Amino acid sequence: MKINVIGTSGSGKSTLARRIASQLNIPYIEMDLLYWRPNWQGTPKEEFYARLTQALSQPDWVLDGNYDRSRDIKWRDVDIVVWVDYGFWHTLRQVTLRAIARARSQQELWPETGNRESLRRAFLSRDSIIFWMLKTWRRNRQRYGEYMVDPRYQHLRFVRISTPQQADEFLATLP
Repeated sequence: MKINVIGTSGSGKSTLARRIASQLNIPYIEMDLLYWRPNWQGTPKEEFYARLTQALSQPDWVLDGNYDRSRDIKWRDVDIVVWVDYGFWHTLRQVTLRAIARARSQQELWPETGNRESLRRAFLSRDSIIFWMLKTWRRNRQRYGEYMVDPRYQHLRFVRISTPQQADEFLATLP
């Protein structure tokens, strides 16, 4: 089974993707891990696509991430697209609490990158994950809704999850 979990930053997609992968006992693939390099530098497009293609060459996987520009690669063989679409205030609360927790713990986000959250980065930077969530929440919601009815993607099964209870119910339907 091949599943892509999508949603606005802070929505809970990583948590849900890990739960799905664990339940199905299949690999969990984090797109941020494939993309981010040291000092918050992104991987060049061609290298990123090659890394993503290699990661998705496995027979089964749960992919955590949006990166809309890679949609053709991600959805070429995907079976299910799970859209974590929690409300605005719920998502804002989650992304803010996560940013604070990461800033306090100073845990490296992706191995060998040295990338860590800071309160300055979270609240006072143009690169703030909170600012990114505020900027993209509405646009993502519109775009993902359009994908669900786009004839190009009618072969895919879309699952829209709007509450933590719906996430639990979806997990209960998996083998």
